[in-house]
Amino acid sequence: MQTLILKWNQVSLVQRILVGIIAGIVLALSIPDATGVTIFGSLFVSALKAVAPVLVLLLVMSAISKHKKGHQTNMKAILALYGLSTFLAGLIAVIASFIFPVSLSLVTGTNDLTPPDGIVEVLKTLLFQVVDNPVNALMNGNYIGILAWAILLGTALRNANDSTKDSLANFSDAVSQIVKWVISLAPLGIMGLVFDTITANGLSSLLDYGKLLLVLIGCMLFMALVINPLIVYLNIRRNPYPLVFHCLKGSGITAFFTRSSAANIPINLRLCEKMELDADTYSVSIPLGATINMAGAAVTISVLTLAAVHTVGIEVDFGTALILSVLSAVAAAGASGVAGGSLLLIPLACSIFGIPNDVAIQVVGVGFIIGVLQDSFETALNSSSDLLFTATAEYAKKRKEGKEFVIHT
Repeated sequence: MQTLILKWNQVSLVQRILVGIIAGIVLALSIPDATGVTIFGSLFVSALKAVAPVLVLLLVMSAISKHKKGHQTNMKAILALYGLSTFLAGLIAVIASFIFPVSLSLVTGTNDLTPPDGIVEVLKTLLFQVVDNPVNALMNGNYIGILAWAILLGTALRNANDSTKDSLANFSDAVSQIVKWVISLAPLGIMGLVFDTITANGLSSLLDYGKLLLVLIGCMLFMALVINPLIVYLNIRRNPYPLVFHCLKGSGITAFFTRSSAANIPINLRLCEKMELDADTYSVSIPLGATINMAGAAVTISVLTLAAVHTVGIEVDFGTALILSVLSAVAAAGASGVAGGSLLLIPLACSIFGIPNDVAIQVVGVGFIIGVLQDSFETALNSSSDLLFTATAEYAKKRKEGKEFVIHT
């Protein structure tokens, strides 16, 4: 048995996850009543969500406390890449919605949803997350608040003695080891998540919204396989696809099934370590990206909003739609501060076209119906982009400095 476990662990994580996916599909089709299988998926996601806040707090504190003066990070470049990608995602979604207009069969039973009143409320919620109580931030997975406290405590500890910094680093390493143990259980977790998705939701209920899904998923794939590689190429001047496919394979697959950017933070941090990226940078950029790098959310907001526009028969000029792409990018960055994520920001976007709130809320209901696929693709794009742009910024910096660099994949 020990030999089998050792051989199993020697197989790459991606290959083991593929085995888990196949096992989940086979079990769902052969014994759909074996609902106990779903517990593996729930436990895996819960374990990742449990360890991620502690990992981020300790990792960032340790990195900043040991940060050497004069050592430059790439945060400005990464933030610029996050913003550009999110804006372009909204713009691509607007263009696609004009080329392939979609009308919806609206649903009912969504009156209990409470979307934000405006963009000011979204940004205010995001701002208040920064000054959240640290214990509350850890309990609720508020990564903006966790990052704020980690940066402040790390900065304050820069003048501490070496033994204190070493102790902090040891705690950080210990939690990182726990993360490795949790990630090693990914095949079982993915198996449970696949089983649950197929047996609980099925795909028949999505057929009525096939065209809408094609536009949504098409935009996200276009971002992942065309726009993001173009952004990477313009920065590193090398073939971007080995890096793009590495990020999609390593980060996108797990994010697709967990459907949680927060749960994918430990996986992205581990991948950054394997790629030998700068810890001072990725310890901040990865959890921050899970909050504000939301290209997938910008696509969802733009496509569903314009679907509502086409459904009620409103004529929209491209200039107004362009404003929508800007609003989608800004709102998407604050999506994590709103219960329900990107879908509950649709009424806010609909308001600029004068669409009644009761109609907009029904569109949100449609979003929840197709969420089994929409949310999976959205999270995969968002999370893999965090890793992609963190690596891109570092390689671009080395290129500008005339240094040789190897893209570790």
